[in-house]
Amino acid sequence: MAQLFTHLQRIPLLPCKVQEARKFMRLFSISAQKACQVRVRFAPSPTGHLHLGGLRTALYNFLFAKSKNGKFILRIEDTDQTRLVVHAAQRLEDMLKWAKIYPDESPTVGGPRGPYVQSQRINLYHNYMKNLLENDSAYKCFCSKLRLDWLRNDAIRRNETPKYDNKCRYLSQVKIEELERKGTPYCIRFKLETITDPYQDLIYGPILINVAEHEGDPVMMKADGYPTYHFANVVDDHLMGITHVLRGVEWQISTPKHLLLYKAFGWNPPLFGHLPLIVNRDGSKLSKRQDDLHIEHYRDQGYSPEAVLNFVTDIGGGFEGKEHNVLLTIEELSEKFNLARLTKNSCRLDFDKLKLYNQMDLQRCLKSPTELPVLLDQLQDLVKKTFEEKLSSSAVQEKVLNPEYLTSVLMWNEDRITCLSDLVRPEYTYLWAIPDHLPLDQLPAMPNSYADILQSILEAITAISDNFTKENIVTSIKVVSKQYGLKTPAIMKLIRIAVTGMKEGPPVGEMLSVLGQDTAAARIKHALHLLE
Repeated sequence: MAQLFTHLQRIPLLPCKVQEARKFMRLFSISAQKACQVRVRFAPSPTGHLHLGGLRTALYNFLFAKSKNGKFILRIEDTDQTRLVVHAAQRLEDMLKWAKIYPDESPTVGGPRGPYVQSQRINLYHNYMKNLLENDSAYKCFCSKLRLDWLRNDAIRRNETPKYDNKCRYLSQVKIEELERKGTPYCIRFKLETITDPYQDLIYGPILINVAEHEGDPVMMKADGYPTYHFANVVDDHLMGITHVLRGVEWQISTPKHLLLYKAFGWNPPLFGHLPLIVNRDGSKLSKRQDDLHIEHYRDQGYSPEAVLNFVTDIGGGFEGKEHNVLLTIEELSEKFNLARLTKNSCRLDFDKLKLYNQMDLQRCLKSPTELPVLLDQLQDLVKKTFEEKLSSSAVQEKVLNPEYLTSVLMWNEDRITCLSDLVRPEYTYLWAIPDHLPLDQLPAMPNSYADILQSILEAITAISDNFTKENIVTSIKVVSKQYGLKTPAIMKLIRIAVTGMKEGPPVGEMLSVLGQDTAAARIKHALHLLE
């Protein structure tokens, strides 16, 4: 239908029929668009972890597809065999699923346009490369690595941008056959043309880059028989019916080259949109070597998919009526997505917002009957893994891994923590384990022994018969402080050290109420034992 539409545009019209024709073309264009289902893809290379920038690209493609009732395809581009990392492709798909970005077609899911791994499509690329050679859009290049290195070094010496000089583009057929008979290795290059018209970037508007001025003819098929990214990318996008390509702005300079390839094949290209650069808070470029930018890092640190997704969308825009500091589900993000609202400016990362979003998600889960059990399971596993040795006692495990206790800990700390992993930091050890020693040297001198005062505290909190609330606990402690002529802050410090082994911490009344009467009493008894 798209080809018919293009053909109709070229039919000459009488002046009196122009207005009627334009009306018909508008209606036909709308019908053509409706008939064409949106299909987008995320096409990473399996060379390592899924990076924050890669997640942003995948997410925006996914949201665009879902907002248009289209399809999201995952394709693995592994034609550069020298950079492959074992199991990286599976990890990429696993991390997308963790982020709730589910492909409609992928190496795992399958689909009608597969295979979805480029190394399994090699024969297909060879067939299409023959087409370019036959229509004189490509040629065999016999230049050695030594010559190419010399060209590069010579350009650098003259402070010029290195590029191929297109020497083999002008070889005679006789010379080509002679070199082939000798078995001279060759790659296949694409003939670049001069570009005078801009293409329409869905985000940045008209873009004019005459790639032939800046580059030599690019390699399309390497000497080892593997296609380069540019060639395989175009062939796959066409065969998989990709209608829109959303990718990082760093690929903007390559788009004219890809459009020339579409022209050489006689294919209609997809629409292209380029996502703005993501930079650090100080404006510096991100690096794939920054471990804290890998999605697995966020998952392992206890951040939720919703928090990470809202963080990514918050820095790039693209939403109608999305308020900052409001957590949306991926379904809500899809409903509000609007490509026209994407920002063109570089996106600066503010990790304080990620923490805020995760805190909001923790608070949401605490109020959800379906999400709370999942949260408790995650915290339980985290505590067992972190304090495995200190939880050797079955009685201790029964207490600290009890869902009721875990819930009370979460409720108490919902405004203090930003992710579950915060609760296993050293300053929260007292929630899960008995202190090994008491830093009594941090305490001021007291008129009575610490043991005597703690014994009185133990009797006071054990005697609380009503609710073991922070108010009742503080009232009982104040009675003891008057009994010994101590200021309340001093005796609170003694109790905190006895119970937690730390001189600083949360208010004692709140802390003891969360630990519970039995645990609080057991901690003070343990402190008395250490003081013997």
